[in-house]
Amino acid sequence: MQRAERLLDLIQGLRRRRRPVTAETLASELDVSVRTVYRDIAALLRQGVPVRGEAGIGYVLDAGFDLPPLMFSPDEIEAVLVGMRWLSERADPTLARAAEDVVSKVAAVLPAHLRPILLDGALFAPAYCKDMVVDQVDVAAVRAAIRNGRKLEISYRDEAGKSSSRVIWPIGLTFFERVRMVIAWCELRQAFRHFRTDRIAELTAREERYPARRADLFRRWQKEEQEVAARRALEQQAALAASVQ
Repeated sequence: MQRAERLLDLIQGLRRRRRPVTAETLASELDVSVRTVYRDIAALLRQGVPVRGEAGIGYVLDAGFDLPPLMFSPDEIEAVLVGMRWLSERADPTLARAAEDVVSKVAAVLPAHLRPILLDGALFAPAYCKDMVVDQVDVAAVRAAIRNGRKLEISYRDEAGKSSSRVIWPIGLTFFERVRMVIAWCELRQAFRHFRTDRIAELTAREERYPARRADLFRRWQKEEQEVAARRALEQQAALAASVQ
């Protein structure tokens, strides 16, 4: 790898992270020595790239720094292709159209010799059109509420078919193979809950913001999910140990 290319990859490695990353991690990604990373960081600083941090602690790229538009590599083009094809089959109609628009916009900036990788690419995501669930509400409204940190009032039908009215604080949306799941704080249950979008019968977007930062709520949800997973692992280990006694 040429040094100029390595410096660009180093900037990209810093740019994709919000938290400091160690030289050891960067060296592993770039397949170089830690000493080389230290030299490259010093070179970037001399060129005015706003990298903060120090050896042994980690480095972070200051917010607001960006590079001029860079050409996509063939691997990056294929990543865009697979991601957009996967999303176009599983997202709500608005997001699916946006995925198609992304492909068109990327194709417009590619040189002629790379454009076939995107437009005639041989990498696919399987389609489950007949088995995909059908939503009764506009999931684009859920995504808007997540972005804006606003509450949603929903009428929800559980697995047994029982209906209930909820006010939720949506913090995330997970895309599975055939269903979509809203991650939210439920005011009724006073706990995090997961709501399948195809079981939401009615939805009203409120103007009211929920009284917490979405990022903080998401970290709380992640911590709870990790604790649940750890408990389940211990229970499985105990059950396995009991079965062999």
